[in-house]
Amino acid sequence: MAGTTVSGIGSGIDTQAIVKSLVDAQKAPKQAQINTQTLKATTTLSSIGKIQAALDAFRGALTSMTNDNSFGGLALKSSDEKVATITAGAGAANGSFNLQVEQLASASKVSTKVYAGGANSVVNAGTSATTLTITQNGKAHDVSIPPGATLQQVREAINSQFGTAGLSANVLTDASGSRLVITSNKMGVGSDITLSGNSGIDTGYTVVDEPKNAKYKLDGIAMESKSNDISDAVSGLNIKLVGVSAKEKDGTDLVKTTLSLTTSATALKSGLKGFIDSYNALMKVINAETRVTKNADGTMTPAALTGDASMRALMSSIREEMNALSGNGTMKSLAAFGVTSSQDGGLLSLDDKKWDKAAATNAADLTSIFNGKDGMLARLQKVTEPYAKASTGTLAERSKTLSESLTKLKTEQDTLDARMEALRISLQDKYNNMDTLVTQLRQQQNNVLGTLNALNNAKSDK
Repeated sequence: MAGTTVSGIGSGIDTQAIVKSLVDAQKAPKQAQINTQTLKATTTLSSIGKIQAALDAFRGALTSMTNDNSFGGLALKSSDEKVATITAGAGAANGSFNLQVEQLASASKVSTKVYAGGANSVVNAGTSATTLTITQNGKAHDVSIPPGATLQQVREAINSQFGTAGLSANVLTDASGSRLVITSNKMGVGSDITLSGNSGIDTGYTVVDEPKNAKYKLDGIAMESKSNDISDAVSGLNIKLVGVSAKEKDGTDLVKTTLSLTTSATALKSGLKGFIDSYNALMKVINAETRVTKNADGTMTPAALTGDASMRALMSSIREEMNALSGNGTMKSLAAFGVTSSQDGGLLSLDDKKWDKAAATNAADLTSIFNGKDGMLARLQKVTEPYAKASTGTLAERSKTLSESLTKLKTEQDTLDARMEALRISLQDKYNNMDTLVTQLRQQQNNVLGTLNALNNAKSDK
């Protein structure tokens, strides 16, 4: 036959093609099953991974909204940001406070004696290492000073070894020489730095600055803090002291800086839009992995998780909390504030006109809808947690199961390949043996024919 590869020398039959066809026919059903299951597991695993990432992002946004008090609806203002700035934390509420800053908190700072040779002065001229001990708040930090070490090298050693502990060192140089100045980011009374050891660097050191507490008044009440970042003076209000208050013109008192927190419809709307954006981002991913797509020819193509029971349960839990009435105000639903849901995909949008009307009289009601242990932010965290847990959640467990299935399918593929290779070798051997036998039979045939021809020729000669 034209175009046929003849692999059987004796038989003239393409045994390789026959063997391949037999092996392929034997392999096809199981291979199709493995391919189908692998494709389904891979696409499902990918879809679950996308949804898990989107759900984690959504829950992270809920946490940020809670921590940042996004639905406190508060506008914060400091009348003098050169004295203090403010930010809101959890539990912040409307209020106004008068602040007077008498003194900022400061850190301890000490200086060694002056080394006339400058930063490269050798501070250990001996043959063995010495130790400089820096003590603060009862904790000692030992710096080893090797033979021949310079003042600059000691500075570098302190910064590299104890920078994370809050200590820092610098070399200051003037006409008389250099000195090592050591300070700390720990402030307040009791955080004094002291030097000791046998390095000689501690000998004759002086205190440049003594640590001090911040001293200030809130509404006339005298207070102190070991830090200039104050988070416990007023519930939910973080105050950062920046500078000391100026004196009144008559010099009798310090100028008062007003710190105010007022309900702001603009701030609430910003928080609501942020929530809508976070929710829609999650919904878009879930929709993409669960919806059925209509093709140009009218047929339908399901997504990897179309009809998936876990996805239906997750969406049902989220929507139930979204539609639940909550809060202690007159308006208890997002719909009352102009939030609508699309028929296709359930994405949220905000009707600005309806919002403006509701916010004009009931803006604070939105705060109670979202905030608190029974607010929407907390409830959404609670209902999504069983799905989002890193190792034991529904999505994580399904990902684990699918990964195990893919591993099992890989083993099945390897086993099938090995079995088919063994079958190929076995069939090839059988056909080779057949071809050898055919070759032998043809040889015998040729011998017999040769003998008969010889006999016939001999008779003809007579």
